[in-house]
Amino acid sequence: MPFSFKLQATSGKARAGKINTNHGEILTPVFMPVGTLGTVKAMSPKELMDADAQIILGNTYHLYMRPGHELIRKAGGLHKFINWPLPMLTDSGGFQVMSLAALRKITKDGVKFRSHIDGSLHYFTPEYVMEIQEALGADIIMSFDECPPYPATREYVEKSLKTTLHWAERGLKAFTNQKNQALFGIVQGGIYEDLREKSARTLMEMDFPGYSIGGLAVGEKKLDMFRITEFLNDILPQNKPRYLMGVGTPSDLLNNIARGVDMFDCVMPTRNARKGSIFTRYGKMIIKAARYKEDFGPIDPQCTCYACTHFSRAYIRHLISMNEILGMRLATIHSLHFYQELMNMARGAILENRFQEFLDAMLPVLDNIVD
Repeated sequence: MPFSFKLQATSGKARAGKINTNHGEILTPVFMPVGTLGTVKAMSPKELMDADAQIILGNTYHLYMRPGHELIRKAGGLHKFINWPLPMLTDSGGFQVMSLAALRKITKDGVKFRSHIDGSLHYFTPEYVMEIQEALGADIIMSFDECPPYPATREYVEKSLKTTLHWAERGLKAFTNQKNQALFGIVQGGIYEDLREKSARTLMEMDFPGYSIGGLAVGEKKLDMFRITEFLNDILPQNKPRYLMGVGTPSDLLNNIARGVDMFDCVMPTRNARKGSIFTRYGKMIIKAARYKEDFGPIDPQCTCYACTHFSRAYIRHLISMNEILGMRLATIHSLHFYQELMNMARGAILENRFQEFLDAMLPVLDNIVD
């Protein structure tokens, strides 16, 4: 089915919708587990589907580096290469290019950079990033952008935005696979509302099927993030999805859903879980804490995930303390299950027009450390 988005309900500014893609539908709001190198760390595709993941994310820069987009093209695209039957999204590589500041040079035409692996020289242009993402074959792909660092002067952000908008126009012209993929524009502009508005309105004139909000969660204050997302979601079109890139904690997700965001991704639930920091409906559990040494109850008595229905806190604590892979896997299974459950609960609250009540009940506990 061609890409489409239908807004199904609102509750305040919070939105519930449905995205259709060639690989199935996505009910929003949605959290997308991050599979940087073609795998969500510690998880099999079946475990991701058991956790109710509707869509996963791959990273254009890293997949270009290893194993290479031409190899993935020969395999039949990323879906076939990793055996993932549901929707996928790939990012633009812009954030990774930003993180290579010491190894790259930005011009109006593109970015020259050296590999973080072996120092070899590479060149990303908007056109080449489209070629890479078309080879990867994700259902939703991103325009190539420059993600300005934080803090950055207004002068720098203004110059960066001019480059990003120029690249968006070039990438859109180079994009050829509209039948199978949807290309999102990325709104940049730092913490400056007028630059954000200029970015959004210019991209809207290009008529992308969806819009991403980039350049947040890069060090700015949470209040600045919330201010910008709320500001942009009053500008961006109601009939197209909004994707906040790289966010975040459970409370970040709910706060931004309240401001009109539909889609999220972040490495936080998987990265933190592997280190023993597990997200639950009661707050964050540091499973290596001594108080769990003889705690034979599940991580969350109300959770139906494999970890909670089969293993105790004491056992998972032991595994992670010993740096055992199974402990990392069980903690990851639970955290991703919780993130998906949180999105399902948020969607249900929106459909029943009680999102504010749900938000007020959840926010006070999500950032706690579980006793």
